[in-house]
Amino acid sequence: MADLPESTVLASDYFHSYSVVGLLAVIGVLFVAVAFGAGRLLRPVVPTPEKLLTYECGVDPVGEGWAHTQIRYYVYAFLYVIFAVDSIFLFPWATVFAAPGYGATTLVEMFIFLGFLAVGLLYAWKKGVLEWT
Repeated sequence: MADLPESTVLASDYFHSYSVVGLLAVIGVLFVAVAFGAGRLLRPVVPTPEKLLTYECGVDPVGEGWAHTQIRYYVYAFLYVIFAVDSIFLFPWATVFAAPGYGATTLVEMFIFLGFLAVGLLYAWKKGVLEWT
């Protein structure tokens, strides 16, 4: 390696690190595949009518297998995810805001971001999404 250029040696070390990560990923996938395959081969398969019934908290199933769910619960969950992700965005912003030279720019960016959030929250409120009735 003494006669190779330094950039070739650095690239070789760089790709060697990724080959180790790739090898570990392949070993992990193989480990999971072997575990699932062994489980499939070793488990007993004795289907009975009781085993094929839908199980729900120890209660015998009554009625249809489909339950009607109101869409508003999904909307609440969606709004929660949006605002949770947005609140996580505020932490890195606070660290950049403290850095010298970034104060005014990041402050304007954050107010624009919070404005978009406020418009979305106002829209949800006007549509009656936040009403729990």
